[in-house]
Amino acid sequence: MEILPLHPAENATSPDALRGFLAQCRAAAERDRHDKLVSISLALPPPDPLAVLELIFDPAQPHFYAERPSIGTALAGAEVAVRKESSGPQRFRELRDWAEETLAHTIAVGDVNAPLGGPHFFTAFAFREEREPGQPFPAASAFVPRWQVALAGGKGTAVANLVVGPGSDLEALATRVWRAHRRLREVGEGDGSEGVRSTSAAPARFSLHEAGDYRAAVGRALERIGRGDIGKVVLARAIDLQADQPLHPLVALNGLRQRFPDCYSFSFSDGGGPSFIGASPERLLRVSRGVLETEALAGSAPRGGSASEDAALAAGLARSEKDRREHEQVLADIRARLAPLASELEASGPPQVRRLANVQHLHTPVRGVLRDGAHPLDVLSELHPTPAVGGAPRAAALAAIRELEGFPRGLYAGALGWLNARHGGEFFVGLRSALVDGHAARLYAGAGIVAGSTPEKEFAETELKFRAMLGAIGAPSAT
Repeated sequence: MEILPLHPAENATSPDALRGFLAQCRAAAERDRHDKLVSISLALPPPDPLAVLELIFDPAQPHFYAERPSIGTALAGAEVAVRKESSGPQRFRELRDWAEETLAHTIAVGDVNAPLGGPHFFTAFAFREEREPGQPFPAASAFVPRWQVALAGGKGTAVANLVVGPGSDLEALATRVWRAHRRLREVGEGDGSEGVRSTSAAPARFSLHEAGDYRAAVGRALERIGRGDIGKVVLARAIDLQADQPLHPLVALNGLRQRFPDCYSFSFSDGGGPSFIGASPERLLRVSRGVLETEALAGSAPRGGSASEDAALAAGLARSEKDRREHEQVLADIRARLAPLASELEASGPPQVRRLANVQHLHTPVRGVLRDGAHPLDVLSELHPTPAVGGAPRAAALAAIRELEGFPRGLYAGALGWLNARHGGEFFVGLRSALVDGHAARLYAGAGIVAGSTPEKEFAETELKFRAMLGAIGAPSAT
């Protein structure tokens, strides 16, 4: 990526400087006979990126949103400057190569080095490497948005991305960029726009349907574990809701980020209508300045109704032989898969109890240094799917999931996140999630099945996980 020392914000009342810059970009495209991705980063007052996304939300346009409310970081983007889809065993490599090729023909200007500044590639990898029948999303997709807005470290950044080719209309491009920047600044300062209404005249009414018998599926999984066919398999449930009024995915998302500030609140759409939303507790990978961070998150217990009950449940989880064995399987798999790509691997142990709003897990952070030439998507390819969402051994567990669950997972338990132009990025697992489309929503929740599991206990764990999403959508009594 080429970074030019131009500061377009210095002349915010006129796009003259921007037109001059775009003329340079068009000349470079003509010289190289290759379109250029042009990225313009500008500082703006600290925004609420979800409020920005709500104001311009269009189900026919792709969008991406991710937030960690507890650390004051959020990132949103919409519409498409460039996009790539893939499938098959090479999907991570293909998107990595496409991103690298795109950056080789990128010209950036402005506050590129601001927190979350510069062009970002928003990615979504489904649980399986091939698109499953009936699923709205491809097996792998990435796009650079036409615009993005971010909040990090108490500072706001707006980024406009556009493609400039040999025959581009500079006047039209410059006008679009400045209009977008002015609009984002107005939203950041508060312009009185009403945005999305969070309620209707009457609460929505829901019908519910669940195919299959989860307890029976767990029983069949335990038979395979008893025979030694698999050591662990993660089985999920899918509940289908039908409402008597449209469901707005970003209204539900706002409820999730308020309930679960320590999780990744997220929304993804490729512009086909449905949005995949959730509040994921699990970081899959973070890479910054060559240092990678991931975590083992496995073993679960409910929260207590009082401080003493909560502490007793946490202590029981920490002592549980079944949960510690499940956790150790996940941690050992992560270590083995990271070894060829990272050095100085450190795992903080023994596992600690991580408390979320409605559940607590055993948690072990893992940290290492990327080896020379390793790319974040190379690491992601090795990690996904971890035993925390698939099982072990991986191949046998994935085959059992396909047979026992009876529904396609799509993006559920997949890998979502972003890459920046400095080979950094952050990815999380698509858990505690729902696919929202018009009046309909499909909710997902799963549990890890190992020796010592019981159908009733695993069913109760999924019920607990469903509760948060049901409340966010507005159907607290659906189960």
